[in-house]
Amino acid sequence: MPSVPPAKPDLPLPKYVDSLWCIYVVSVVAAWNAEFLTYPLDLIKTRLQIQGELNKNGGKVPYRGMMATALGITREEGVHRLWQGVHAAFARHMVYSGTRIMTYKALKEKVFKQSSTDEYFPLWKSALCGVSAGALAQYIASPADLVKVQLQMEGRRRLMGFPPRVNGIFDAFNKVWMTGGVRGLWKGSVPNVQRAALVNLGDLTTYDFAKRFILRHTTLPDNHLVHVMASCCAGFVAASMGTPADVIKTRVMNQPLDDRGRGLLYSSSIDCLKKTVHTEGLEALYKGFVPIWMRMAPWSLSFWLTYEEVLRLMGAKSW
Repeated sequence: MPSVPPAKPDLPLPKYVDSLWCIYVVSVVAAWNAEFLTYPLDLIKTRLQIQGELNKNGGKVPYRGMMATALGITREEGVHRLWQGVHAAFARHMVYSGTRIMTYKALKEKVFKQSSTDEYFPLWKSALCGVSAGALAQYIASPADLVKVQLQMEGRRRLMGFPPRVNGIFDAFNKVWMTGGVRGLWKGSVPNVQRAALVNLGDLTTYDFAKRFILRHTTLPDNHLVHVMASCCAGFVAASMGTPADVIKTRVMNQPLDDRGRGLLYSSSIDCLKKTVHTEGLEALYKGFVPIWMRMAPWSLSFWLTYEEVLRLMGAKSW
């Protein structure tokens, strides 16, 4: 009988697969995939959050429900407008998603000395990592988020008879720079950072905790089913914690400015909070919650499935 050739030994994995910069790149790719799939819900959410807001002439943006807003955008502006501003969202995630995941991993492994093979990671440590990672990433990415919000509102502004405010991502950056300088690029950054800290407390912390909890208390292996279950938990908690700050962030970023770059509707995020609650009630802080939840659940699912699968294909450590 012919001899069977000996099996080839497994080649060692390249050192870069578990490096922070590789994690950064994988995070950005996963975020782009999730963003493209769920972006229309983000656009609808932004439009809903502006409804009921007083404009500078004393009138109000008319109310529409979620489905009416979606159908209205499709009918009045075209289906392709559901992805208006998506390129700014991609630019944001080049900074935001890579930074938040890399920072969380670095804090977890370098500061708290937590190994990816450890089954238990204290919730308070995970929460501290999530809040810190989200706040830092969002502060750095705030200019891109500002441009994205302005681009998302352009279609609605034109239908209301207002002249175009911006004509593309580069024009938006330039106009923000010209009217407000460096400070203008970070307009709305305070509620933005607050929102990101809460969202990542819900997303990163919940996903990490839920995944480890499921693996520790069930016989399920680390597979797609576990990732789906943890992602669903993360999406709901993130939406619940982040919606009020998201409403304030959207309104502060979208308000018109005077010739000195100051807001005409709100002087600060606290002022926006007070005026919103006074004129529309506490429930206004949860405007857009349904599309936020409907988006965060599939966004979180798409992101984490893509992230974990790419890591698996590379042979890198799972989350």
